[in-house]
Amino acid sequence: MGQAGNDIDQLIREEKRLTAVESQTEAWAEGLSAGIEPEIIAEAALSTALVELLRTESESAAIALIERMKDRIVAGEFGPFTTRH
Repeated sequence: MGQAGNDIDQLIREEKRLTAVESQTEAWAEGLSAGIEPEIIAEAALSTALVELLRTESESAAIALIERMKDRIVAGEFGPFTTRH
């Protein structure tokens, strides 16, 4: 049962991730429609995410997230032709 439970947990986490991506994509499109530049939208999204993360987690958890994201950027995971949705 341990493996089956883990598989279900992973499926639930992926579904939550996809829902979050969909919500963020809609917000991004709304910002662009309002004439807001992509860099401003990105900075606002990152700032909001960090404030909310720090509300529920430690500073070290937020820094660890930033470091993971940096590693993913350097690895090219967010390139213009890369999709993960």
